[in-house]
Amino acid sequence: MGGDDYFVATFAGVACAMTSIIISNVDDDLEQRLKSRAAEHGRSIEAEARAILCLALGGSEGGATTGNLGDSIRAIVEPIGGIELDIPPRKQMREPPRFE
Repeated sequence: MGGDDYFVATFAGVACAMTSIIISNVDDDLEQRLKSRAAEHGRSIEAEARAILCLALGGSEGGATTGNLGDSIRAIVEPIGGIELDIPPRKQMREPPRFE
């Protein structure tokens, strides 16, 4: 595929042009590391490659692409071993108002 190859898809009535690329001659070690990284993040190889490109080129990895806040937070805290939060005990609900 050349640089001008793209297709147009429609999402919610809005036409969006998306570029597809094919990367040939990927080293076996690099492919394996990409597969491992994708598995660690719970993504497909294609989604991981997109995330790497967004990070490398200054885009937002988790913004409009995935829209998943949980994945974005996990990507930040996993490298440091995660974070344990104390969950406060639930309080008894108050009485509902009376309209007499």
